[in-house]
Amino acid sequence: MSRRTGFLFNIVKHRALFLMLLLPLLVLIFNNYIPMFGVIVAFKNYNFVDGILHSPWEGIGNFKYLFQTEDAWVATRNTVLYNALFIVLNTACAIFLAIALNELRSKKLTKFFQSSLLFPYFLSFVVVSYLAYAFLGGYGYINKAILEPLGYSEISWYTESKYWTVILPLVNLWKNIGYSMVVYLAAIVGIDQEYYEAAVIDGASKWQQIRKITIPLMSPVIIVLVILQIGRIFNADFGLFFQVPLNTGALYDTTNVIDTFVYRSLLVSGNVGMSAAAGLYQSAVGIVLVLLTNFVVRKVSKENALF
Repeated sequence: MSRRTGFLFNIVKHRALFLMLLLPLLVLIFNNYIPMFGVIVAFKNYNFVDGILHSPWEGIGNFKYLFQTEDAWVATRNTVLYNALFIVLNTACAIFLAIALNELRSKKLTKFFQSSLLFPYFLSFVVVSYLAYAFLGGYGYINKAILEPLGYSEISWYTESKYWTVILPLVNLWKNIGYSMVVYLAAIVGIDQEYYEAAVIDGASKWQQIRKITIPLMSPVIIVLVILQIGRIFNADFGLFFQVPLNTGALYDTTNVIDTFVYRSLLVSGNVGMSAAAGLYQSAVGIVLVLLTNFVVRKVSKENALF
């Protein structure tokens, strides 16, 4: 049987599976790949009259705009530093919580804590911004219920940017840690219990079991999630940096990131080409970072590489 005949035979034989695959494949093509044609907008001086094809070419002019102002560099710096902090902080805390929940013997308590930690992940940042304001506003909980009874003066949280380098990581941690924690917990539950039984027989302490069994066997999942997060290190969560600080101008030096910078620039100048250039720049850097990180992981431990 020739290769072509064998291929057609497999299609006919597994036609039900191919039909099930057809709809998701069409959605992927029309939703993800065909719109990639719009990438050329990043290289054009786009206007709505001429459209994508007939707008004049701008070359790399849109990309130059991203680095011409000090605000652009500040936004890039904030994006990278915040995301680097988020990766380290969220990963460490999620692993710690996953291990702690796995050690709980009460299934009811485990489910309660899982649900409580995962619930904020499903909240809109609009809701989160109102919750943050309830704590940080002029008559918020922190000022009125904590600082004032202790004899401290009120803090104007929304006019002093120095506090937001701590507030934003904490809000991001509170909102997103539940999702990572559930993934890591699933990885721990999948570990064969015979490893722990053998360790107990050998006299290993709980800490030694965690360090020698749990974390090493979790490492493939940890590496995959970290690589994916590194790939988005130039992409900031718009809701976190725009909604939570309430778009307050006094906080721009610590809350302005690439996404909010492009959004505000688009509102002011209406430059669609520059916005497209920023998106292409973020995606290109993300792909390069994923490839580099995966290359390093492959050199250290080939079996743990993403691809």
